[in-house]
Amino acid sequence: MSPQRVFITRPILEGGVDLLRESGCRVDVGQPDPNAAIAPQALRRGAREADVLICHLSDPIDREILTLNPQLAGVANYAVGYNNIDLHAATELGIPVANTPDVLTETTADLTWALLLAAARSIPAGHQFVREGRFKIWNPVLLLGHDVGPGGSGRRKVLGILGYGRIGQAVARRAAGFDMVVLAHDPRQRARIDDGHGVTWAEFDTLIAESDFLSLHSPLTPETHHLIGEAELRAMKPNAYLINAARGPIIDEDNLVRALREQWIAGAALDVYEHEPTLAEGLADLPNVTLAPHIGSATHETRTEMARIAARNALAHLRGERAPQGVNPEVYDTEEWKARAARRHEQQ
Repeated sequence: MSPQRVFITRPILEGGVDLLRESGCRVDVGQPDPNAAIAPQALRRGAREADVLICHLSDPIDREILTLNPQLAGVANYAVGYNNIDLHAATELGIPVANTPDVLTETTADLTWALLLAAARSIPAGHQFVREGRFKIWNPVLLLGHDVGPGGSGRRKVLGILGYGRIGQAVARRAAGFDMVVLAHDPRQRARIDDGHGVTWAEFDTLIAESDFLSLHSPLTPETHHLIGEAELRAMKPNAYLINAARGPIIDEDNLVRALREQWIAGAALDVYEHEPTLAEGLADLPNVTLAPHIGSATHETRTEMARIAARNALAHLRGERAPQGVNPEVYDTEEWKARAARRHEQQ
């Protein structure tokens, strides 16, 4: 029997690859350069020939890709978000899809706070100031930022959390150390808000208007696309900061550029972008925005464990078992999945 084939669109850390190879799988990587996108023809070829597909959040796994291989056992996304995959088509075709939740929660929450603090205290500008040799003397008016804790004014700052899933909750927990008022809005998580842990429910408009720091943690859906647009940016406080470590298209980036340029808000800190990796025109030129290259989960420990989780999901797909982190578990009850599993069994 020939080894089962796992096609990985672009590299993942070796911990996951090792698990696959130890299980006797043949592992092929479509684009070995982690800084380059996989070519469309390479993605199609890999999907057509693979038993399981491991993909990244930047890989568009649409209906066309999913229909190329009637024996594809499943898709394992190397990310917690899966808006890059046509989940409806996958379920309709009998293809299980899995992701890598939980493991990156704390890491992404840490990065969110790093962005928040860096923006509020002008850390990137200060870093560049020193590196350029411009630091000559202590200056009482140099790079004046905003307090995150009560600070000199003694006023408790308001952290607004839009999206109160795992990461939003982890971000909220960290606010306790800064003695902040924490507001949250997420209709799907209403029961978890006002739970006696210092987080208060706020209606959407209230959250926008009252937050000193507005941190986005919603998934990208048709409902959350451009959830933060011109009206919302104008409704924010002029000394407020917007932080996004979720998905870029939640913000209307063109209007964000305008808001930052015209100082409707004090600043923004972004790890994700609407048309990633392309930035809206003028965004990179603004002094009141902190930019990171989508590194929310980028630690050795977390990315290695994400690779292992993706590999375990892939191996479950190959065995015809329920994936540990499946996102469309209803697929296993469909006739399409049963027929797909039967075809694979006949070929083995």
